[in-house]
Amino acid sequence: MSIRTILFDLDGTLINTNELIIASFTHTLEKHTGRTYTREEILPFIGPPLDESMRHVDESQAEAMVQTYREHNIANHKKYVVAYPTVVETVKTLKEKGYQLGIVTTKIRETAELGVKITGMEGMFDVIIGLDDVTNAKPHPEPIIKALTELNANPMHALMVGDNYHDIESGHNAGVKTAGVAWSIKGEATLAKYEPDYMLKEMKDLLPILEV
Repeated sequence: MSIRTILFDLDGTLINTNELIIASFTHTLEKHTGRTYTREEILPFIGPPLDESMRHVDESQAEAMVQTYREHNIANHKKYVVAYPTVVETVKTLKEKGYQLGIVTTKIRETAELGVKITGMEGMFDVIIGLDDVTNAKPHPEPIIKALTELNANPMHALMVGDNYHDIESGHNAGVKTAGVAWSIKGEATLAKYEPDYMLKEMKDLLPILEV
């Protein structure tokens, strides 16, 4: 395969922040609405930009809810966040083999960098594009195009890896190959509906695909 640039989503793809995200939403929604949301009610909020999810709950409180969420989320990162199995060693191998590596996330970059540092992957990525680096979030192609531009990379030789339909559609829209991850909290079958080029059972599955 002629892939030389690999872009990854962060939460739910490289690092397991699902329980942290659910805990932060639970805390925030209880505080601002007075109601305890179920896990099933919270799952649809995972993936889209945070302010978009909060506007769906209550547009008048969205800004305050985002602030509450971020305070809780940052304070509890070390308690919850771990890398998924085979992620760190796969990323390290790809780095050693000379691949260009980047992260394209709907988190703000500062929080994304914290997750990367906690899980021992600091310095492995050539670019990190966060929500605060773009005007349009995934599934718009802008975040991927921005990452490719900063890397001076050709979309024809790039792959986007993610756990959410936003990642796959953003990849399609940007003209790159796409890979879904079967450990998506929303389920492999749900992600497969968006027709990624590949489906990874674990991150090391990238290596034979790339012929590493």
